[in-house]
Amino acid sequence: MIELPEGSWWDWDIVAWDPGRLRLGAGHDISYVHGLELVFSDPAFVTCPATFQDPVFRAPTPDEVQLVARQVGETPPVLIAFEAYAGGPSLASGLVAAEQLDIVRGTVFRYWRENLAVGERLAPWVKPPA
Repeated sequence: MIELPEGSWWDWDIVAWDPGRLRLGAGHDISYVHGLELVFSDPAFVTCPATFQDPVFRAPTPDEVQLVARQVGETPPVLIAFEAYAGGPSLASGLVAAEQLDIVRGTVFRYWRENLAVGERLAPWVKPPA
């Protein structure tokens, strides 16, 4: 099970995803900034909507554990499941298997901004104006 820190983590999306890391960002409105990230290191299996709202994290079902074990050959140390609103008529399911999960708090701006304070940073896609 996952325990999120206190805060308004209603709005979620995939911030970055490469072979070594999956980064999900969350906040009360992620149009301009987010304040929480779930960073999955060495993700082995991911099924997740690109954007979603109000996820309910839960322990994976035995069928989900078996599915991941079949796909990757073992059950990784981190296996997180959730249901969330993703724009469809019913809830979308998410399942992430990885070697490690880090929960990172801090302000991440989704637009160019100078003079960042300690603990603030820019989202990976934000570049300075030309």
